[in-house]
Amino acid sequence: MQYPLTVTGLLERAGKLFGGVEIVSRRPDRQLERSNYSTLHRRAKALAAALDAAGMQRGDRVAALMWNHSRHLEAYFGVPAAGCVHHTLNLRLHPDELAYIAKHADDRILLIDDVLLPLYEKLRERVSFERVIVAPTTGDAVPAGYESYEDFLATGAADYHFPSLDENEAAAMCYTSGTTGVPKGVVYTHRSLVLHSFAMALADCTGLKQNDVLLPIVPMFHANAWGLPHVAAMVGCKLVLPGPHLDPLSVLELMDSERVTCAAGVPTVWMGVVDALEQNLGRWSLQPGLMVMSGGSAVSEGLIRALQRHGIEARQAWGMTELSPLGTFCTVRSHMRELPEEEQVAIRARQGPPAPFVDLRATVGSTEIPWDGETLGELQVRGPWVAASYYNLPGQADRWTEDGWFCTGDVVSIDADGYVRIADRTKDLIKSGGEWISSVDLENALMGHPAVKEAAVIAVPHPKWLERPLAAIVLRDGVQATGPELREFLSAKFAKWQLPDAVVFVEEIPRTSVGKFQKSKLRERFANWEWSNTAGTP
Repeated sequence: MQYPLTVTGLLERAGKLFGGVEIVSRRPDRQLERSNYSTLHRRAKALAAALDAAGMQRGDRVAALMWNHSRHLEAYFGVPAAGCVHHTLNLRLHPDELAYIAKHADDRILLIDDVLLPLYEKLRERVSFERVIVAPTTGDAVPAGYESYEDFLATGAADYHFPSLDENEAAAMCYTSGTTGVPKGVVYTHRSLVLHSFAMALADCTGLKQNDVLLPIVPMFHANAWGLPHVAAMVGCKLVLPGPHLDPLSVLELMDSERVTCAAGVPTVWMGVVDALEQNLGRWSLQPGLMVMSGGSAVSEGLIRALQRHGIEARQAWGMTELSPLGTFCTVRSHMRELPEEEQVAIRARQGPPAPFVDLRATVGSTEIPWDGETLGELQVRGPWVAASYYNLPGQADRWTEDGWFCTGDVVSIDADGYVRIADRTKDLIKSGGEWISSVDLENALMGHPAVKEAAVIAVPHPKWLERPLAAIVLRDGVQATGPELREFLSAKFAKWQLPDAVVFVEEIPRTSVGKFQKSKLRERFANWEWSNTAGTP
């Protein structure tokens, strides 16, 4: 019973039991590369051998600046199987942030896609990688002055054997986006990743099984791609990796051609997919029972219904980088199946109950709130894949309570069934006249209006009420709506004092590096809003 839970075990299982199962990668030139788990096992082992031959020691960091494709998948398994730490770098961050993160993590080697070398050139003078290994994605050759990934794989010993690892050794790390302060590093152990994989595969989570076809649109450089590469190897399902092509038409094309049964991405991805489906009716043939999981921000009831109209089941999850990232996963329980469809959709728009072994509570100060579905408090969590600290950042210790709970910064209610409903991030709540207003609730309701494509609600300073809500709206193509019309639409669900006092129509809503709405940019844009200004409220 003392068998170690390691990423190496997942890799060996995939190679031995599911060797012929396909792994499909879309290259930057849109061509598809086809390999399988047997190839993954062989090449990940070669990578581990090459790292050993390069003098890498247990716990040394190997950074990866790569899109979603088979070579990045090899790093997911080969680096930790060598006893090193696979550190994913977010390619959408500013070069200054990337340089800080690479130096703070003490990365020794960089694995990078050839198409991302222009990004590396912007930060190379501020980092100190010992070696830069370039993975060719557009051909066989790499630019002069760089080492080839293929040549590097050939440097390892042919008779290499994976080292015996302690399950509590570090296997991977990822940095938070740094939207509040400096980016913060989270280290994951082999044990935490394996246990996380088991939970993710459960029927009441992803329900992934061997005969599924999985498309992770969520980037492999962010939060372990929600753990999906590890789950795919564990269950042996076909894996489809989209490369840099994440637009709705490319996503739908892959879903159709590769017969995808499960996909994962943030809500903005699925908003785009719905728009594409409705503008191109009959163009694609999606698999019956297609399930898409969504996380990163709340999924509106309107989006759930829109996907449902196209035969797609939306499952919502909540998590954070600090949670590997799974915290909760929402499915409708047996005693809820007889409820009217409208009530079931409302349940599916919640973040759901905690995954097995994730404990949660919500507090106001030091007082735990009741699970009544109404009282709000800050969500706190603990569990075997919840980080206990940030890497080399002691000044952030106050994110953990004295009794070991991680303070998420999310304001939630929890109902009697344990279903979490996120009201807001603490920094996004609107404090108006002494009362709290949830921007998330307003956004989800607004996106239920047929004219609204996207909606983000922010707090804007107000001379009398401290703050008041302002709604930024992106309308659907060819459709019109007015501010009073949208306020009237909201009035069916919200009290008058909760309604946005202003509605502005914008071309687009800023996004973070992982596709979430970036409200900080909106707050900057409308920081000097004058409440006598009615230009944005036709």
